[in-house]
Amino acid sequence: MGTPAVLGPVGERVPDVERIAVLRANALGDFIFALPALDALRAAYPSAEIVLLGAPWHADLWRDRPGPVDRVLVVPPGPGIREPGPDETAVEPADFLAAARAERFDLAVQMHGGGANSNPLVARLGARVTAGLRADDAPPLDRWLRYVYYQHEVFRYLEVAALVGAPATTVTPTLAVTDTDRAEAAVVLGPLTRPRVALHPGATDTRRRWPAERFGEVARLLTGDGYEVLVTGTPAERETVDAVVAAAGVPVRPQVGTLRLGALAAAYADCALVVSNDTGPLHLAAAVGAPTVGIFWVGNLINGASPLRGRHRPIAAWTTRCPVCGVDCTPGIYPHRPGDGDCPHRVSFVADVPLVEVVEAARELLTPPPSTR
Repeated sequence: MGTPAVLGPVGERVPDVERIAVLRANALGDFIFALPALDALRAAYPSAEIVLLGAPWHADLWRDRPGPVDRVLVVPPGPGIREPGPDETAVEPADFLAAARAERFDLAVQMHGGGANSNPLVARLGARVTAGLRADDAPPLDRWLRYVYYQHEVFRYLEVAALVGAPATTVTPTLAVTDTDRAEAAVVLGPLTRPRVALHPGATDTRRRWPAERFGEVARLLTGDGYEVLVTGTPAERETVDAVVAAAGVPVRPQVGTLRLGALAAAYADCALVVSNDTGPLHLAAAVGAPTVGIFWVGNLINGASPLRGRHRPIAAWTTRCPVCGVDCTPGIYPHRPGDGDCPHRVSFVADVPLVEVVEAARELLTPPPSTR
């Protein structure tokens, strides 16, 4: 293991730590961003058990998977913590807290945002030392760092880990792909007969969605280049995937809800490229080693785009005013600037990204320079 990277102030290591709780119960991309901070905790506390306080999908993903998380304790849904999943059996918060306190955590780390809702939860776990972020509306923990909205998420949580004496060992999120993942993906997708590319045209926030017809054009062009094209999506994104397939006008392979998360990771790991909106699957693809072209709204580019360019090409949309009403959607982050950042519209803020930029970036990554062949 290399020398830990010093990215900022490093606090004192907590003595005699046997069990660490880490709250990170939100979406897929959010979890991927926290992986380097979890790696830092593992390196600093190699004999401690790291327990992720997460959602049911975290427990499923982390079953028999090597990495910095030893096990997952599912935290119940709650405001500012997480939304309930479909058909999820309710757990009373009091029952969860009783079970969590019985774990006798030595250290509880909040990697879940500004802390208005998460800091009170972490404080009630009964850990000897608590640490995390604090926005203006959040109570303090024992060790805390001010939450500032515009900061890359990877570095945000690396700074949190450093509060408890865990300096960075990597800045690159990495997720292991297991043999089970590969076997599940192979059952659905079959063997590779030609290089494979995946497109992911969905995103929970519709403002982050590049137009489906342009994804369809990317699919058509890359199919013409000789690639097999997958179009991935969740069941809620079926309409978007269907629109891409229709726009492509050539044979592509839609995969809507056919791959569990681990199998999706394996599918992306086998891809020569993944082209996606800024959403969890884009960050999953990067974490399992796939080259990516990501389409980002400029604010999200600051917080979530990979700074590495050897195999990643994030492309920025510079729209800051709502295409419907013209409201400047940035002043909510900058309260001293004029304008009104509140806007109810959810039209695409990334539609100004031209097709040619995405295609050029894709073909560049699909044609490695001579020195790497």
